[in-house]
Amino acid sequence: MSPYPACLHKLMVAFRVLRLVDEGVLDLDASHTYEPEEDDRPPGSCRPGTRTLRDWLDRMISISENQAGCALIKLLHDRGEIDAMHAELAGLGLRTLRLDGTNPRSGGRWRPGRVTMTALDTARLLTIVNGARGTLWHTASGAPVDGGLLSADSRAFLVGLLLDQGYNEVLSTANWGRADYPAPGIPHAVSSRWVDPADGTVTMPDLAYGRDVRPWQGAAEVTFAHKIGQTFNSGADAGIVRSLPGSPWRRYVVVALSNLGIRFADPRFAGFTRLPASYPGQVQFTEKLAGLGRAIDDALAAMNGR
Repeated sequence: MSPYPACLHKLMVAFRVLRLVDEGVLDLDASHTYEPEEDDRPPGSCRPGTRTLRDWLDRMISISENQAGCALIKLLHDRGEIDAMHAELAGLGLRTLRLDGTNPRSGGRWRPGRVTMTALDTARLLTIVNGARGTLWHTASGAPVDGGLLSADSRAFLVGLLLDQGYNEVLSTANWGRADYPAPGIPHAVSSRWVDPADGTVTMPDLAYGRDVRPWQGAAEVTFAHKIGQTFNSGADAGIVRSLPGSPWRRYVVVALSNLGIRFADPRFAGFTRLPASYPGQVQFTEKLAGLGRAIDDALAAMNGR
């Protein structure tokens, strides 16, 4: 009923860090050194490093870097902010957003069943990030919740990082352009940050997608400020969709959590013990997830058109 969110949990980490920035406790442009006291999971994540807080957040969200995730979770542990984060989120009615069981000595140890998010609470968190106007909902005590929990600067910064998301392969398949496979998802463009100006292909630190996306960049209908999560048994995506000028109007938050991780492939790969290495930019998830994203977007575009 509540699939492991994988790296989607970095959304709540970013939210808490930016709450502390707004309170003057942390400075985005101050240097922060990550010095893990233990080597921990995810593998390869506990490498010491020094960056500004702004850079750690950028790498945690835009390329989902696990080192950055560990660094910022350890920062919250060091400041005694994990319990405070849970208390604030629970007070907002977002009780399923939890980082339980993470290691205060490394920031790692992200365990299924302990790190939890549900789609509805994640959507509510993104509604706050989106700065929606008016009362969004009421807490159990009757207090109103609105989009002013983050400052305008922090909201703009976080949405900008989400717009720079480089892994567009769950509810969208923009990193492959528009080909016969995988199926098209939410119709947005890839951030120019990841598109090679020479050949138009998208390359991330651990994956080259191998398709020229330039012919399709101008055909985008929306922006998609989002974060994905992936493990062998988890495929997640959550973000904010806004229509571009001249396209059918829509503005919505969408969240999908599933057990369809990268160990599951589409029928075209039946019989392979692993996805063929010759396939450009190996498709990480079933195209059914992208089809779901496109179906949702089509339905909302049609609804708003009426």
